[in-house]
Amino acid sequence: MALWLLALVIAIPLGLDLYLPVPEDNPLSTENVELGRRLFRDRRLSRDRSIACSSCHDPDHAFSDGRPVAIGIDRQLGRRSAPALINRGYGRAFFWDGRAGSLEAQVLQPIQDPREMDMTRAEMSARVGLPPEEISRALASYVRSILSGNSPFDRFVNGDRRALSSEQQAGLRVFRGKGNCTACHVGPNFSDERFHNTGVEWRDGSLVDEGRAAVTGSPEDRGAFKTPTLREIARTAPYMHDGSLVSLEDVVDYYDRGGNANPNRDAELRPLGLTTFEKQSLAAFLRALNGTVSGR
Repeated sequence: MALWLLALVIAIPLGLDLYLPVPEDNPLSTENVELGRRLFRDRRLSRDRSIACSSCHDPDHAFSDGRPVAIGIDRQLGRRSAPALINRGYGRAFFWDGRAGSLEAQVLQPIQDPREMDMTRAEMSARVGLPPEEISRALASYVRSILSGNSPFDRFVNGDRRALSSEQQAGLRVFRGKGNCTACHVGPNFSDERFHNTGVEWRDGSLVDEGRAAVTGSPEDRGAFKTPTLREIARTAPYMHDGSLVSLEDVVDYYDRGGNANPNRDAELRPLGLTTFEKQSLAAFLRALNGTVSGR
């Protein structure tokens, strides 16, 4: 099957009016997606065979894990939460700090990370009997098949005016207006794929995590992290890159007060002055971004 046709077969049932970008050197195929699905669940790819990619990217949590930070072999704690893999085929930068420029580059890094799965390229290849490049291509193909769409919001914007409740419609107005959420959460995936400092890492007068700046070396990027998709957001608690906010209501309260002030805080952040009803309706709208997830 041609790659563009397979992409549409994946996307159309979910209500996604988007062509899925696919690199020429890794065309989508049913066989490669299925191989990637098996590898994604294969515990041989961790040194002690205790975890697989699916351990931190659980389909029941929209391919995140429900923990504040990821847990690797020997119960080692990671520094950041496991991001949801929803619609990452449309992504332009990967990991919270954007250190990978493609899915093919991203998928092997957790396997090689000593705090996660702790395997060398040679070891992973020997374990599963495949070259590292084939493992990379298959896993990336599978991640491209993990899509979310056909949410109440999607049905609403496609003409079903009853798909959102009156409260959710009020929340949509806050999202697009007073809440200024579209400054970062824009487009079909509700993400600008850019990096922003919201002050999450500013504690006791200093940054705990340099974020994007550790990759770019730019002082302007200190404390900046990639905007996550809001699709399936109600399934991916706790929130932020460090899992520091427990509920959607906590997230709304955080942005209502303008995040945490610090020298590099994004210019779009400011106190919003939302009313109790506006906060409740905004959280209700965010829950309307849950839809149908493929790739399970």
